[in-house]
Amino acid sequence: MQITEQDKLFMREAIRLANESVKHGGGPFGAVVVKDNQIVAGSANSVTIDNDPTAHAEVNTIRMACRKLGTFDLSGCTIYTSCEPCPMCLGAIYWAHIDRIYYGNNRKDARSIDFADDFIYDEMKRPLEERTVPIIPMLRDEALQSFRLWSEKDDKVEY
Repeated sequence: MQITEQDKLFMREAIRLANESVKHGGGPFGAVVVKDNQIVAGSANSVTIDNDPTAHAEVNTIRMACRKLGTFDLSGCTIYTSCEPCPMCLGAIYWAHIDRIYYGNNRKDARSIDFADDFIYDEMKRPLEERTVPIIPMLRDEALQSFRLWSEKDDKVEY
């Protein structure tokens, strides 16, 4: 895939946001969502600032982009992130239907400064009963009611 000068500008903005985040007490991660060659949203990691473990740059930026565009579907958008997305952020990117991901630093770079997410990738491969955090099924028959309601709903908005 050809990387354009425009792509480099967008990545430099994600990197700038990451640098600013570090200066203001946040983590060293930034991201921008782009649609039609325009930045729709940009944000940095604010986990420690917001006391929110989900406040990664990509998730913050996706939330902002969705609010700005008035949709949960970011098809037609690209995300530029200063680091290869962690499993949570990668999941959010896929759920948002973002078309393309560009990243700066990779997982090994992040690990070298003690941001290691390999344990999550490894954990996801393990059977439920062997995972570090117990995952205990219960009340499935009762929980299935909401799925039945969803299946029967004629005016649902699918995602």
